[in-house]
Amino acid sequence: MTAPPLVLMLSAAHPPDDVRVVVKEGAALAAAGWRVRHLCPSGAAAPPAMVAGVAIESFARAQGRWARLRGIPALARRAASSGATVLHASEPDAWVAAWLAARRGGARLVIDVHEHYPSRLDGVLPGPLRPPARAALRLFCRAMAARADAVVVAKDGLAEDFGRGAGCVPVRNHADALPVAPRRHRAGPLRLVHLGALTRARGWPEMLAALALTQPDTRLVLLGRFTDGSEAAFTREADRLGLTARIERHGWQPRVDALAMAAGCDVGLVLFQRGEENHRLALPHKLFDCMLAGLPVIAPAFATEVAAVVRAAGCGVLVDSGDPRAISAAVEDLADPALRARLGAAGREAALTRFSWSAEAVRLVALYDRLAPLAPPPACAAPPVCVASP
Repeated sequence: MTAPPLVLMLSAAHPPDDVRVVVKEGAALAAAGWRVRHLCPSGAAAPPAMVAGVAIESFARAQGRWARLRGIPALARRAASSGATVLHASEPDAWVAAWLAARRGGARLVIDVHEHYPSRLDGVLPGPLRPPARAALRLFCRAMAARADAVVVAKDGLAEDFGRGAGCVPVRNHADALPVAPRRHRAGPLRLVHLGALTRARGWPEMLAALALTQPDTRLVLLGRFTDGSEAAFTREADRLGLTARIERHGWQPRVDALAMAAGCDVGLVLFQRGEENHRLALPHKLFDCMLAGLPVIAPAFATEVAAVVRAAGCGVLVDSGDPRAISAAVEDLADPALRARLGAAGREAALTRFSWSAEAVRLVALYDRLAPLAPPPACAAPPVCVASP
């Protein structure tokens, strides 16, 4: 019996158990019948051998942007030697490695677009250099699209940078249903929760300033890591504002555990700040995780994708996320348990239906049916015909 085609999910930075790459995309393909492997950098701990039906193969993580670029040839060699039918690459340097590997071995190439890459250097370049850098990165995106068999985009608004003929397939970061009981909202002190990466640009200064304006018994629960080196500054600012005793810092948690802990809170915070195009186009897991947990969300009105989901689902309050008073006013409004219950229930229903991952998984599987068709199941042998003896 012939083995199913192998799909190699190729990552230069995503962790072994990444939610989008492995738990959503890889798991959907494995469940449909493909063999799926994730070639990725190892984390602090030894990676598991298998996650959600996806085999994990790791390599030592390169430290820094230039080290990642220097590692492209080695990553390409490993991908080429995998024997994969399809290479599914998840970052720009992984796109290049996958393209080099595909040229060598004849694999099909899928590039997966998670962010607005033309603006990725805005934060490190002076203003006058940003427009030419965006133009150059846009040309790179279009050149990669011309060499790929398909371009998969994680959210609306990303496809335009890859050209009209790129064959972009939307596979949005919608909610994958996890077994968690929704929050039962009651009267009492509020617990605000922030899930995922914490950075200045994701609004922790505004979060702390808003917390200082809320009722003294309001608490803030943090489930995630600081990823921009600002944790010490956060600690100093929390101490300065007299908020340390009101903040619970749990660090990174496995996703199911984090979601269960979030369901013990009252309001989810999504506080991206203006100034980054990726924040305007963001469609973060944390939004859908809060919706699944039955929590109303406080979210930025300027973030096009997030605001569209919140409006369509009727699951939260949109604010100027750069204004701590606007955030604290939204918290005060959500002190009403009946309002929280109504918004939370609407968000959970939308996450399980209109914004469910299942429809996105169907679209991804349909793409792979074209790129690497699975062999049809063997025909059943005809049952023996019994002939009565005379």
